[in-house]
Amino acid sequence: MIRIALVGDYRADVPAHQAIPQALQLAAQSLDLPVDAQWLATDSLTATEQLACFDGIWCVPASPYRNMEGALLAIRHARERNLPFLGTCGGFQHAVIEYARNALGWADAEHAETAPDAARAVISPLACSLVEVKDKVALSPGSRLARIYEQAVIEEGYRCRYGINPAFAAELASGPLRSAAHDQNGEIRALELDNHPFFIATLFQPERQALQGTCPPLAAAFVAACCQNQMQPRKTL
Repeated sequence: MIRIALVGDYRADVPAHQAIPQALQLAAQSLDLPVDAQWLATDSLTATEQLACFDGIWCVPASPYRNMEGALLAIRHARERNLPFLGTCGGFQHAVIEYARNALGWADAEHAETAPDAARAVISPLACSLVEVKDKVALSPGSRLARIYEQAVIEEGYRCRYGINPAFAAELASGPLRSAAHDQNGEIRALELDNHPFFIATLFQPERQALQGTCPPLAAAFVAACCQNQMQPRKTL
């Protein structure tokens, strides 16, 4: 059984939260793999030992989270332990904050939604809100994301008002965290981490395809990566 942690604060009225279990079920069926997904509320996450039994982590939409530090703990665990990670919407935003704080050493990196007066708000309001809209996304040639979708341009749905602050975008995505997709204005819409088995974060919500009965390619790729991870020897925490 492949065990996946869904890190976020579940709400039955959130379309993405409705879609994610369906996306994982469709992915499991397409790959003929057994998958068990467990929701982990951010205010329940206090130690990495709570994540030891999982083969992958999906940091889900609908932030601000009840406890940002719980989400950041899970993301850091996935990044540093080479555990397959997928972050969508709020998960994307918090993956950026975690990387900025713990990989780049920007201890003051913040989210403008929860810290509007922060000097280094690496996540800031989008120039144009992307709430319940679809938009075209160009995938970076040679990226893992482009290989997963097997297309140069895709169209995905959004429900967000915040993205990467343009003032910090170049430094944040200069490597090993790199842009994997951008919109028509060149703004980053997905990131992936070099030298990691699977670490992808998207501002869009690919899971929504499952609400129409379609298996999201990114969900299938994530589940496949979790399966590969399960076959690797466990590292001691």
